[in-house]
Amino acid sequence: MKFMPGLPVRPNDAFLEEIIRQKDHIYEVYFSWGSFASGRGTAQADGLAEWEILEKQTADLQRLSDEGIALNILFNGNCYGKDSQSRAFFNGIGFTVDSIASRFGLSSVTTASPLIAKFVKTNFPDLKVRASVNMGIGTVEGMEYIADYFDEYYIAREKNRSLDTILQMRKWCAANGKTLFALANSGCLDNCSAHTFHDNLVSHEQEIAAMDNAYDFPGICRDHVARRKEAILKNVSFIRPEDIHLYEEFFPAVKLATRVSRDPVRILRSYCVGHAVGSLPGLLEPDHTALFYPDLLENSLLPADFGEKRLRCTKNCISCGICSEAYQKALVRLPDSL
Repeated sequence: MKFMPGLPVRPNDAFLEEIIRQKDHIYEVYFSWGSFASGRGTAQADGLAEWEILEKQTADLQRLSDEGIALNILFNGNCYGKDSQSRAFFNGIGFTVDSIASRFGLSSVTTASPLIAKFVKTNFPDLKVRASVNMGIGTVEGMEYIADYFDEYYIAREKNRSLDTILQMRKWCAANGKTLFALANSGCLDNCSAHTFHDNLVSHEQEIAAMDNAYDFPGICRDHVARRKEAILKNVSFIRPEDIHLYEEFFPAVKLATRVSRDPVRILRSYCVGHAVGSLPGLLEPDHTALFYPDLLENSLLPADFGEKRLRCTKNCISCGICSEAYQKALVRLPDSL
């Protein structure tokens, strides 16, 4: 299996070196650019100027390009506000894509906007255009509706554990010259009713940060998992490193969420070797490890057949008990809290 890690929003030289060490396992590296909304936070919150971010990112992209690693640029914000259809906005996208492609090479573009997809396909026909996982495409119909705009798709997070859906979508892609990918390590709740709202906030985070805000919104998932810790297994459709082999026949590569992780090196290394010891939530983004303290949900203690059983999950939690049993087996008390 090949992997698609993302460049962190904060410069991380150790992770860059790990990507290069693992380049035989890398399908491509994805990244955001400048002030374009991209579904994740930006480093401006740490006091870095945009020119400092771009200067470091330019050096990193050059390094990856020199190593022959394919690149994918993100325009997958959930909302671009008043710019969503503006001529100046698309001129900016065109200039950015052309500049990066000519300097470093570019293999594909990921977006959640059908208009951006149409623009890229029209003006950069050599680039593949991929539908973002944020679009939540989990049916053949969902792919058919936008087939004129996109060459590739990420399957909805929730469908990682639906073998029938994966097979149906893959069959359609094969018959229509399309390609299907998955996101392996999302920590988001399945079918989260606040997901669109949260993605919209992230898209406008710089504007929001400048306001006198009455509320913070870290996401519904944190409160839910804090109250019902077994939800991390029941309601989050991640694919563990140990279970990646189950998906090799379905996807040419899987995406790894690493852009805001505290330890992206561990994530990439774990998936490349197919095994991880330590916090299971720590492999995900967002990372809910702290919610389990003083306990740790130890990834290596989950049953060996957990991934295979969940791939064929019937969603009948009342009469099943697989996740509850796995949770109890994997939960350990940290030594310094005994």
